[in-house]
Amino acid sequence: MQLDNLFDKLWQQYIHESPDSGKIYNLLTGTGEEIINDHVAFRTFDDPRINVAVLGQFFKDLGYEEKGEYHFAVKKLFAKHYEHRTDETRPKIFISELICSEFSPFLQSTVKDCVNKIDPKKLATPDLLYSGTLWGELDYDIYKKLLSESEYAAWMYVFGFRANHFTVFLNHMKKLASIEAINEFLKQNGFKLNISGGEIKGTPVDLLEQSSTIANEVDVKFKQGKFKVLNSYYEFARRYTLDNGKLYQGFVTASADKIFESTDVNR
Repeated sequence: MQLDNLFDKLWQQYIHESPDSGKIYNLLTGTGEEIINDHVAFRTFDDPRINVAVLGQFFKDLGYEEKGEYHFAVKKLFAKHYEHRTDETRPKIFISELICSEFSPFLQSTVKDCVNKIDPKKLATPDLLYSGTLWGELDYDIYKKLLSESEYAAWMYVFGFRANHFTVFLNHMKKLASIEAINEFLKQNGFKLNISGGEIKGTPVDLLEQSSTIANEVDVKFKQGKFKVLNSYYEFARRYTLDNGKLYQGFVTASADKIFESTDVNR
């Protein structure tokens, strides 16, 4: 698979299933802005069949290389980010995984049962990255029980493999290049921001400022009927310059921790 084709499939799925993101994109381009993606984020479990290393390998095969790694003690997550080896215009990739061994036997067995239901052929192709849920009919009682332990686990159970979010690279913007300006623009147009840790996560001293919308609420079909669940959101990132004159390309764990809460039903 070609990289452009992969990103196009991920983007089309993202704006179809997270309509607010498509609306925001159209509003921004309508002002004359050209949108460049800073990074695309994915979620998964630490099962060795679908963990960060497995998803990351799909991107490594397409010209990416591993860069930073990150630990989230409270949310019990591990993550890595990847950058394209030769093309700086390509979005970074941020992949996180839930450390299932730190949760209840119920959560661990549920995850294992889900992964066991995945066709092994799916695991060998980058199509996995946008294949959604591969474990059959969803059970709302299981979702609620997972949610009581980990919002992240519950989100993965319901939505599976897809881009969790795309991120606008504000440095490339002309009119809305500051995090304050984009936040005000979003609020004026009726979009709610994730205020966990403040509307702006990070500072220029951290070399990275971020903000994000609250995830779309969508109808999800469970065996008990349809229920509303938060799915994906749009993020915005402003990067600052290192002493060597180059932009900082990594991530700030404390800020990313709060960005994860864009899908938190208890926000």
